Amino acid sequence: MTDAHPILIVGGGLVGASLAIALDAAGRDAILVEASAPRAPAPAGPGDRNLALARATVNGLIAIDAWEHARTAATAISDIHVTRAGDFGSVRLSARAAGVDAMGWTLPAPALGAALAARLDRCTRLQRLAPARLEALEYTGDAWHARLATSNGAQDVRAALLVGADGTDSFVRTSLGIGTDDIDYRQSLFVATAAPARAHGLRAFERFTDDGPVAILPLAQGRVGIIVTVGAADADRIQGLADDDFLAEVQRRFGWRLGKLTRPGPRFRHDIRRVAASGIVGPRAVLVGNAAQTIHPIGAQGFNLGLRDALTLAELTSPAVDPGDAGLLAAYAERRQADRDATMAMSHGLASLACLPEPALGPLRSLMMLAMGTPPLRAAMTARGMGLRAGAPIAVREGHA
Repeated sequence: MTDAHPILIVGGGLVGASLAIALDAAGRDAILVEASAPRAPAPAGPGDRNLALARATVNGLIAIDAWEHARTAATAISDIHVTRAGDFGSVRLSARAAGVDAMGWTLPAPALGAALAARLDRCTRLQRLAPARLEALEYTGDAWHARLATSNGAQDVRAALLVGADGTDSFVRTSLGIGTDDIDYRQSLFVATAAPARAHGLRAFERFTDDGPVAILPLAQGRVGIIVTVGAADADRIQGLADDDFLAEVQRRFGWRLGKLTRPGPRFRHDIRRVAASGIVGPRAVLVGNAAQTIHPIGAQGFNLGLRDALTLAELTSPAVDPGDAGLLAAYAERRQADRDATMAMSHGLASLACLPEPALGPLRSLMMLAMGTPPLRAAMTARGMGLRAGAPIAVREGHA
């Protein structure tokens, strides 16, 4: 069977699903290829991975009518406090000072997945193939021909635009012959939750240390999310710690701003690498989300950046007669370049500079902290922290949602 559809999205994760929803809302036909069959959402649990969603990201989710399904599980972030152990100076970003109700929100990843799944169920212009796997691609000049393995057998699809939303090890990216710039940070990320003795007050904390950054995020029911980065040489030791010893390690790095941390939730380890595509467009093809750039998780910008990819692409292709037109894709790449470059540079710079143990850098880091606390730079940092960047898609801009 051969289906002719203008846009084929490979990858049904958070970014691919968001793109499919945005295209459907704009009245554009698309096919979404999902590796797993849709299933009932699992109940929230203490071991869930928590996402930090920038304000602009939530604006975008509102614009595609997905936020209502997630709102009740979200916790607002009213303030962000950034410090560096051993250095003076700090940066405090405040929603009140910015004239908004929240800088962003934390949300369990399964809750966002469930919200997007509920919104996908209401799409009328979208064909979902799940479970399905992309097996082969052929480019004929005016279209891509994709061979898919589905639960109903092989299926051929002809698409005027191919979108790779298939993650860090993207099959689409490899098929396009697009290389990557890879960095192995030789670090591991540990994610857990805990109960603080003092109320978090909707504050998020980023603490840089010689051993790596620690982030503390406000969660529902008074708990906090813990994100700890450690060097590869120390990762096995941290993984083997008993719960109380792990919290003691977090406490040593983070300090006592929230009092004693107790009642830890399950702990998960993720090894960190950056994989940045050397280009994000090809002939009638686009890469979005982690297929385009998998960045260091410091600053929690991965999904926020990926959603801006998806919504920019939807904005440009929705009214187009030919969504795979070379000029349109060049415009997309140009629109995304500044945001993509700045976000990758920020995450890499923070990972490289803020955690270097060289004592000689201490005065420089302290001066940077003091400078970022001045009103002009603080305002710029607040806007960036909320994801409000130049050239961002209309859907995420303040006042649009």
